[in-house]
Amino acid sequence: MRPIHNARHAFNKAIRSMLFADSLILVATAMLGPIYALFVEEIGGNLLDAGITFGVFSFTAGIVTLISGNLIDRVKEAELIIVLGLTITGIGFLTYTTVSSMGGLMIAQVIVGMGTAIKYPAFDAVYSKHLDRNKQGREWGAWESIFYFTAAFGSIVGGYIASSFGFQTIFITMAVLSFSAAMFVYLLPRKLL
Repeated sequence: MRPIHNARHAFNKAIRSMLFADSLILVATAMLGPIYALFVEEIGGNLLDAGITFGVFSFTAGIVTLISGNLIDRVKEAELIIVLGLTITGIGFLTYTTVSSMGGLMIAQVIVGMGTAIKYPAFDAVYSKHLDRNKQGREWGAWESIFYFTAAFGSIVGGYIASSFGFQTIFITMAVLSFSAAMFVYLLPRKLL
């Protein structure tokens, strides 16, 4: 029988590490989400353009997720695929800093969509592999909870940064968070994941 974990170690180290890494990218993504349409307007677009460019992201992510999801089971070190996805996403966030037209924004959205779609099947596979028996609901619930808490935090921070420093600062911060998550996962001991 497994000992009951104290509150400090409610989850195994692999799950804690995955939750931390994902919280960084979730905060980054949430920073732009609620104010995305304002950015689109700032570069000359309208609400329809915001919908279309978000649709481009979603369509790209949907297609690439099907491909990466099929490939991930054949990869020995899925954590390196997580790193790749986070890195591509960070590059996409940096691409936002150069966007001045809808065409440029669509390119950035394709890059971010690809990075996101490469990362999540690998993340889900690694996270699932480390779920503790009879605690799957609790451990997936922790991820869901982190998703909402980071959305709340990221939205507030993103709104503050946009109103105080502008969109360029948001994009750089998002990229730094994405690259930090990638580096964190890359530096984790391979035996942990």
